[in-house]
Amino acid sequence: MRAVHFEAFGTVEATGLCRSDWHAWAGHDDTVSLPHVPGHELVGRIAAVGSAVRSWRVGQRVTTPFVGGCGTCEWCTGGNAQVCPDQTQPGFTHFGSWAEQVVIRHADLNLVAVDDAIPAEAACSLGCRFATSFRGLRARARLVAGETLAVFGCGGVGLSAVMIARALGARVIAVDISPTALDLAAEHGAEVRVDSRGMSPAEVAAEVVRAAGAPPQVTLEALGRAETMNAALLSLAPLGRHVQIGLFAEPPASVIGRVISHELSLLGSHGMAAADYPELLKLVRSGALRPQDLVTRTIGLEETPAALLEMDRGTRPGMTIIRP
Repeated sequence: MRAVHFEAFGTVEATGLCRSDWHAWAGHDDTVSLPHVPGHELVGRIAAVGSAVRSWRVGQRVTTPFVGGCGTCEWCTGGNAQVCPDQTQPGFTHFGSWAEQVVIRHADLNLVAVDDAIPAEAACSLGCRFATSFRGLRARARLVAGETLAVFGCGGVGLSAVMIARALGARVIAVDISPTALDLAAEHGAEVRVDSRGMSPAEVAAEVVRAAGAPPQVTLEALGRAETMNAALLSLAPLGRHVQIGLFAEPPASVIGRVISHELSLLGSHGMAAADYPELLKLVRSGALRPQDLVTRTIGLEETPAALLEMDRGTRPGMTIIRP
């Protein structure tokens, strides 16, 4: 079987491409052991099933959330497998999908059927960035039509949030230091753009409010940087809701006083349980949400080491997919 793997943190023989995979390669995730095969966003057909699997058969086209639940704990039985204490994650807790085959544990709970009408370019991103953004905006922040969302960081996750918010009828403000990323955000639904180059968090927040005409009701941070998270919190309207999706390499310093004085809600989003996918898939099938439009580059396994190393210098705008 062909696969890509790394044998030491911070050096690469071959690997996959996602900001979360970069964190694993950089040694920021203590669930990863070496050697390792990364990759957690996938779509494919079932090649074999274990003896305990009851709901799936060989040949079915499927995807999976990047967080797999155990199926028996109170969180899994309550419909919240994405926070299962005994969770598994392909590409983190065990070998991942940047290979010709990948193991999905507790498949009856964690697989999601994907029909042929949904292209691979759309389906492969539904396991992580789109599912995490969708749950963050829909279930956690409860974003509704007519509200304003400011997205801080317009890489793959941030652009997913832009597209989802527009599909839900919200007004979107895009914040980034990359003109190319801001152009992509505008192309996919952002009404207002804020170029935050050279600004302090307070200055970014003030510019967001000025450009939008009023403080947003919801903010989302997709980079995992203290300064961007704080800019988002400082820009929020009183009683506003902040969704934190970006992963931090170290615990961030936060403007917690603002959270208290303005009674802000600070919400995490850690993926989405397989059972909650129907609404997201319905949006994709209808054409209201087109994840495939974010794909700006398609590469093979052999090209992934150089692509991962690029992420040391920042995130390339748009979405890269790997076809093994």
